[in-house]
Amino acid sequence: MPPITVVEKMDRNGNRLTLETECLRSGTLPSIAYGFKRCSQKHKVGPQEKFCNHHPLCRAVWQAGNRVTRFIGYDAGERKRYEHSRKFNEADKKYENRYPLIEDWHWTRDDCIRAIQEAGLPLPGKSSCFFCPSMKREEIEALKRQHPDLYRRALAIEENAMPHLKTVKGLGRNYAWKERYGME
Repeated sequence: MPPITVVEKMDRNGNRLTLETECLRSGTLPSIAYGFKRCSQKHKVGPQEKFCNHHPLCRAVWQAGNRVTRFIGYDAGERKRYEHSRKFNEADKKYENRYPLIEDWHWTRDDCIRAIQEAGLPLPGKSSCFFCPSMKREEIEALKRQHPDLYRRALAIEENAMPHLKTVKGLGRNYAWKERYGME
């Protein structure tokens, strides 16, 4: 397994810029609360793209007129996301996307969990923020129980945005987490 390189969104001064920091500075909620899906693009895809644009091996592949192979980890239960993503693969001049969990192994999420556990590795958490407006009730309640510090930080983001909210009521879009789930 090659080493893992962590890439992050940085501000102009080279400081890490998280979505949490951005929301607190601007007095807003994540864009998905307002019906937009910019979080992943800005804080996941964008930093990866910037890293690849400057990586010598990627640049060499592109200069040779080829595409870099990019592996996407959609499992067999994410067929809709897979089909949507594949529509753009042909037109992509930079990347050839591969989906081994679906195309090669036909693995479901349960298959992935089993393989990770059999390898003795810790299960990764959900790849959303702890204050994601798309979280389900059970996830929010588990966050509040298991990580009260993160839950308080989520409420701080929501509280900070309250004076500026016009179309949504809070992190739950049509309700505030604080109202629905309480402080602690």
